[in-house]
Amino acid sequence: MPMLPRAVLFSCVFAVFSGAQALAQGAPPAPPVTVAKPIVRDVVDSDEFIGRFQAVDEVSVRSRVGGYLQEVHFQDGAIVKQGDLLFVIDQRPFVTALNESTASLEVAKSSLTLADAQFKRAQSLSTTGSQSASTLDDRRRDLVSAEANVRGAQAAVDRANLDMDFTRITAPLSGRIDRRLISVGNLVQADQTVLTTIVSLDPIDFYFDVDERRLLSYADEARKNGSALQQGGGGLDVTVTIADQRQKPFKGKLDFAENRVDNETGTIRVRARFPNPDLILQPGLFGRVQVQGSNSYKAILVPDEAIGSDQNQRVVYVADTAGNITPKPVRLGPKLYGYRVIRDGMTGDETIVVNGLMRIRPGAKVTPQLIELPQQATNEEPPAQADVQGTNQ
Repeated sequence: MPMLPRAVLFSCVFAVFSGAQALAQGAPPAPPVTVAKPIVRDVVDSDEFIGRFQAVDEVSVRSRVGGYLQEVHFQDGAIVKQGDLLFVIDQRPFVTALNESTASLEVAKSSLTLADAQFKRAQSLSTTGSQSASTLDDRRRDLVSAEANVRGAQAAVDRANLDMDFTRITAPLSGRIDRRLISVGNLVQADQTVLTTIVSLDPIDFYFDVDERRLLSYADEARKNGSALQQGGGGLDVTVTIADQRQKPFKGKLDFAENRVDNETGTIRVRARFPNPDLILQPGLFGRVQVQGSNSYKAILVPDEAIGSDQNQRVVYVADTAGNITPKPVRLGPKLYGYRVIRDGMTGDETIVVNGLMRIRPGAKVTPQLIELPQQATNEEPPAQADVQGTNQ
């Protein structure tokens, strides 16, 4: 191999040295990132479930007597009070039946008067021997039979009066009435034809299903409160939100749970009751209910933007004073006060990167810029919404 001239070799060495020196002088500085201490504060976890509102009371209005519908006394969809007149069945056949039964009662009373007078006369004559004992017995039998006839006739009158009352169909409870399901002039079958329905609105119930794991947790909390989950767990406070985001969460109390777990779904149905004075909540509406899932405890809270991914696990990046970055695997919990709860992986003393995760490179240093996180990142009232499928990730 031919050797390079000395001048050429010196020029190459100088060029390499100059390039290295220029690279060292022009090297970019460590990228700046924002770091902060996590929030550590007392929190209460909440679990979220999807459910549906149902009326506390619901009734299908039927007539107790048959006949032709004559009058309707309500407006479709109106609020009615218990005892309000709703329908009237044609009363003419029942008036006739009442008059007939009243007349039969008068006849029975007249027969009773006669039987009583004959018995007293026979009883008086029997004391002097002018009347036989068998005749006295006959008069006593006629008297007893006449008394029974009066009672039967009175029962017929009472029944006729009751049927007359049943021709006026009133609201059995207060609430929102549906439309009339039958028009005037149609035949109403006794105890069969549904005329309309009424649902109560205040208060209103909310039903949702709880899985076995959280069921056992709630039941344990209820026992600590000296109650049972089936009896409401001691009136555990819950909140529910509906699709209309303009409405604030509604506050209610847990008041019932079924007495067995469903074999097919592995869940148990739970009920909460909510006051509804403004009648905003309607039967059939869907909602998301938040149930207190723990007692108060110290929690580590970090912003969602401070959480990164490393293959199949979530990590936060811890920065030291020299700008060295160390990834730290964590287990996430629900979102509270606008932050994410860290279940495991942090002690709360770390300084973590909260902005600038895209600038972090393995083995590279950064320029940390320390800030202080507010105690509450949003204006949401706790408890904030947790993940519907659970809180562990």
